[in-house]
Amino acid sequence: MEAAKKHSVTNKLLAVKAASGKTYTQLAEETGLTNVYVAQLLRRQAQLKPDTVLQKLKEALPSLTDDLIGDMMSPPWRSYDPNLIQEPTIYRLNEAVMHFGESIKEIINEDFGDGIMSAIDFYCSVDKVKGVDGNNRVVVTLDGKYLSHSEQRTENMVSRLNLKGSTSE
Repeated sequence: MEAAKKHSVTNKLLAVKAASGKTYTQLAEETGLTNVYVAQLLRRQAQLKPDTVLQKLKEALPSLTDDLIGDMMSPPWRSYDPNLIQEPTIYRLNEAVMHFGESIKEIINEDFGDGIMSAIDFYCSVDKVKGVDGNNRVVVTLDGKYLSHSEQRTENMVSRLNLKGSTSE
């Protein structure tokens, strides 16, 4: 049921974008958000926060209704359609991460220590630049907070400390 509602709302939001005639990059410039984040908002992959450029978003997308804004402010139903891997751009992005992933991981560990890049405290943008050969190039920037792995020590495990001090009723 939730997936059907997400699909319906997403279709309405994408229709609002289409009616505006604007690109994600234009909407990003008008709102101060990244182009990927604007796309996530309109695809219901991110939650619109009430104090986050709401007025600018309404100005950038005049057809955006209060009902749709309400939908955008509710926690999204984040999902992934496994059939998307068949779409060539998504396939290539997965291929790039798979091909370069081990090297990226090793560099993260060398430069930061034992940890990972957050996909929650995370920024992403897509930009277009000219290469040295004059051809257009795609620049995908992944900007995530570094999260170090913690040592799993019992004395630091708050839930265990709380369990020892609790009484059953």
